[in-house]
Amino acid sequence: MPKNVEIKASVPDLPRLLKLAQDLSLKDATVLVQKDIFYKCHNGRLKLRSVKSVEKNHSELIFYERPDQSGPKLSQFHIFPVENADAMDLILGSSIGRRGVVAKTRHLFMVGQTRVHVDQVEGIGDFMELEVMLDKSQTPEDGAVIAQDLMEKLCISPSNLITKAYVDLLAEKQQQ
Repeated sequence: MPKNVEIKASVPDLPRLLKLAQDLSLKDATVLVQKDIFYKCHNGRLKLRSVKSVEKNHSELIFYERPDQSGPKLSQFHIFPVENADAMDLILGSSIGRRGVVAKTRHLFMVGQTRVHVDQVEGIGDFMELEVMLDKSQTPEDGAVIAQDLMEKLCISPSNLITKAYVDLLAEKQQQ
């Protein structure tokens, strides 16, 4: 199962973060419009992601396991291409039930082996995710060091770290 080390934080100054990420990446962002449909499952998280970009549109089924904790955390995942997202949603929604839908615009920057996501999430605001893709020789601790370094370079304060997935934040907001 592929692994990465993740950090997720709220973003108080979106234009500043976009500029810092672009400066570190040395490239413009790839802009992705994503819709994630989360399903009820007993362990981990399961989502059907539809992605629209200038380059292509595609869908994928993603299963991942990641603890809800602040700071760097190990995530293990599987990604499967999906030909017919509507049919897959019908099957999964009918059989195990939908948990929620997250719609976002994502600015994706690559900084070394790290995917820097700057997300504008409908209904809850602006966020940043770091995904340090680990190779087979790297430990989660190695990934945490890389993530912490990037966090500092992107001026992400530890007070802005969040523990929950976007779908959890949306569910909490809807209950208020």
